[in-house]
Amino acid sequence: MGPACTPERSPRLTSTKSTCTCGRPDERFVPRACLVDLEPGTVDVIKASPVGTLFKPDNFVFGASGAGNNWAKGHYTEGAELIEEALDVIRKEVENCDCPQGFQITQSLGGGTGSGMGTLLLLKLRDAYPDRILATFSVYPSPKVSDTVVEPYNAVLSSHQLLENADETFIIDNEALYNISHNVLKMMEPTYADLNYLISCVMAGVTCSLRFPGKLNGDLRKLGVNLVPFPRLHFFLVSQAPLASKENTGYQLVNVKELVNQVYSPRNFFSNVKPDDGKYMTASLIFRGPMKTQEVDEICEKRQTANGDDYVEWIPNNQKTSIVERAPVDYESSCSFISNTTALKGIFQRLATQFGAMYKRKAFLHWYKGEGMDEMEFQEADKNVRDLITEYQDKQDATVEAEDGGDE
Repeated sequence: MGPACTPERSPRLTSTKSTCTCGRPDERFVPRACLVDLEPGTVDVIKASPVGTLFKPDNFVFGASGAGNNWAKGHYTEGAELIEEALDVIRKEVENCDCPQGFQITQSLGGGTGSGMGTLLLLKLRDAYPDRILATFSVYPSPKVSDTVVEPYNAVLSSHQLLENADETFIIDNEALYNISHNVLKMMEPTYADLNYLISCVMAGVTCSLRFPGKLNGDLRKLGVNLVPFPRLHFFLVSQAPLASKENTGYQLVNVKELVNQVYSPRNFFSNVKPDDGKYMTASLIFRGPMKTQEVDEICEKRQTANGDDYVEWIPNNQKTSIVERAPVDYESSCSFISNTTALKGIFQRLATQFGAMYKRKAFLHWYKGEGMDEMEFQEADKNVRDLITEYQDKQDATVEAEDGGDE
């Protein structure tokens, strides 16, 4: 689980640096982040890494025993003991902000801590800061590669909580990131650092309007308002461009058209979703670098006109664009793509099927009941996720004529 990131406008520092960091007189910038885990091992790895000295030591919050891949341990027992300490660190960081925009939580949904304690933290933040945006970058279980046997339980229980308490959830899966690293970036043995770099590109793209000036500004709230047509459908598919191997970087033409083509390509998607399985309800393209607003608008409009069947017809203008003049470090220009597509139902269908197969035989339930959970919670979570799948299908099939006079 990672940073709770909130904007600050410090009089002594330029806003470009102070959004996700706080400054000291010696011009050292400290990330405004709270790092939480239920076991000390992972925190020690971060402390020993090259970026370990960046973080404030008080902002590491860790337990001793771990959650043991058990959602109930992270949400009810072990996590509940540590949550107040984590909230105290977050409260201090929020008090140092002039204008807190919201929180970004990075979590994995397959294990126990990220899923169980991550959703508990989400619940507590929703109570403490009801008017702030809660965005989560959630690593969902992959279709073919499974890290833990009880992934379906943990992921469905977490999705139930995300549905109720998150404002924006960016869905990522490790298998898709491995595919990008292997097939697009031509890495033979990608490390977790390489995968994290891909996620950081999108995280930086989402918040770049807060940190740098631009022609068309956007922020977490504007993203939510434009991308979430119904409160429960706040799960996003993300991609990034340009992505190219080191050998090809110098030979690639990076213009607006190429960026748009790349971000819409399934090869660049950060989760294993086939766009043909659904329709785009909304999409946001965040461009970085020196480019003309007119050119961006024309190319995006052409894309939507040419591929009209890929979008739902009951939203006339499905695309939101924003342009930030400051280019990223690696390229002259880039584009982060965040879309709300009904094709995401495939991820939840897979989880619901796996969940149903195990729950039918009551497999592994004793581990969860031993931490005080009730079977009703499993049934509620399963029903909630299945309802979400139905909602996605309804919105995909809906037409403008079909709902004359009816309000959805």
